[in-house]
Amino acid sequence: MEGEDLIELKFRLADGTDIGPSKYNSATTVVSLKEKIIAQWPKDKENGPKTVNSVQLINAGKILENHRTIAESRVPVGELPGGVITMHVVLRPTLPDKNSGKLQNHSPNKSRCLCTIL
Repeated sequence: MEGEDLIELKFRLADGTDIGPSKYNSATTVVSLKEKIIAQWPKDKENGPKTVNSVQLINAGKILENHRTIAESRVPVGELPGGVITMHVVLRPTLPDKNSGKLQNHSPNKSRCLCTIL
């Protein structure tokens, strides 16, 4: 692992708690980060994410795309060498399907993100 470009990230949940920080290779995809968030979601929290499609990651005001890597998603302005980057986690609400009455996640094209600037 020596010589790899590792980036230290933590994930801020809506209630202000964090998951991490942990170090990740810059080639790690956003979808892999979402899988780790789901696996590490605090057990005492209600309504945790069920799938990667129910999670949105936001870095510097941008919603990160699943197929991109951390390196492609980084915003270099304001980042300090060796510092921890905080990404915000937003959960998409689950809505009932009109036809079956089952709960469905929003499709990526129809979701909206309401964010508060800290």
